[in-house]
Amino acid sequence: MPRDTILIASWLEPEHVERIRAAAPDADVMHEPDLLRPPRYAADHKGKEVTRTPEQEERWRALLARATVLFDFDMTHVDDLPEVAPNVRWIQATSAGIGQFVRRADYARRMPETVFTTASGVHARPLAEFVLLSMLGHVRRLLPTVHAQRRHHWERFAGTDLEGRTVLVVGYGRIGALVGRMAAALGVTVLGVRSRPDGTDAAALHAHELHGPDALRDLLPRADFLVLAAPHTDETEGMIGAGELAALPRGAVVVNIGRGALVDEAALVAALESGQVGGAYLDVFETEPLPPESPLWDMPNVLVSPHSASTSDRENGRITDLFCENLGRWRAGEPLLNVLDPERLY
Repeated sequence: MPRDTILIASWLEPEHVERIRAAAPDADVMHEPDLLRPPRYAADHKGKEVTRTPEQEERWRALLARATVLFDFDMTHVDDLPEVAPNVRWIQATSAGIGQFVRRADYARRMPETVFTTASGVHARPLAEFVLLSMLGHVRRLLPTVHAQRRHHWERFAGTDLEGRTVLVVGYGRIGALVGRMAAALGVTVLGVRSRPDGTDAAALHAHELHGPDALRDLLPRADFLVLAAPHTDETEGMIGAGELAALPRGAVVVNIGRGALVDEAALVAALESGQVGGAYLDVFETEPLPPESPLWDMPNVLVSPHSASTSDRENGRITDLFCENLGRWRAGEPLLNVLDPERLY
């Protein structure tokens, strides 16, 4: 087969670059860290914005022109990537939720011979642990305890526990199944909603029940915790509005690790103010960064996480594992893992 030319387009530690070289010893692996945006934190794939010198930009464009495979999207050439990288036939993303990004850039049409693969599964554990943190923190009254500590206020209270509660996970894929496994281990009843539940063994995915999207409204009254882990698609946009929040038991908790567009944020604020929703643990928002004037910042029963629940200092190792597996498949002409469906957006 033709020699692959792999360009690493976002920051990656040298040890992981060497793993890629070892996985494809006859490929040309191009890694020029001085031309990449430096990371602001571990596994930061967008990086700090920098301006390349004309000479650096010329070097970078020459690498893009040669590349047949990209490790990550080039965030410095989002608009003209199809033109500056005309030979790319496969892009391995470092994020799972790339569907809307690919749609906005119109890459499926502009790069019809290019395959896009997501990082689905890479972020499952940190996200599931964030959900578990949120559920445990809520029943053990973590937020009120922190607020009382800041006021130097000592007042004993009774929390509760998770055993016998019910969690409804919307978007029951790899993340959802791991949430289910962790929650079930604590005695929680797990209900899952996924786009295609037929023929799926619920028990094998650590769920007590699995349903399709049409059952959502009927399931909401059973949910002590509503966990949103679905991708942003035309079908999921705005799926949780005032009506859905009103269908929850009073005092239920919302945890959103999917996308901010899944929830009507104004309706959520109103439900939190009225007590219909007892707490919200949010990693994603309609507008990011969350605007300073958002009431969510100051609500005592809300945790605002800056879209960081998925990020781990182990992330790049896991992404490299996935890339090397897919690289072997690519070179053997076998189906790749996590191929993006540009119509379904995941």
